[in-house]
Amino acid sequence: MVFARRNYVLLLVGIALVVIGFAIMAIEHELDGFWSRTVAPIVIVGGYLEVVYAILWRPRAAADQ
Repeated sequence: MVFARRNYVLLLVGIALVVIGFAIMAIEHELDGFWSRTVAPIVIVGGYLEVVYAILWRPRAAADQ
């Protein structure tokens, strides 16, 4: 297996955060709304950072070898 189980869980959490961020942005129809201009981009960037972390993370036993 390329990744450990934890990598896949972290990857799914990151993808879920990205989807939630875009959903927040789409739900609010105002262009200058607080949720669509402030909260949604932070959630989306957090989701992308989580995806990168999930790809780069590896267990300590594998890191020592």
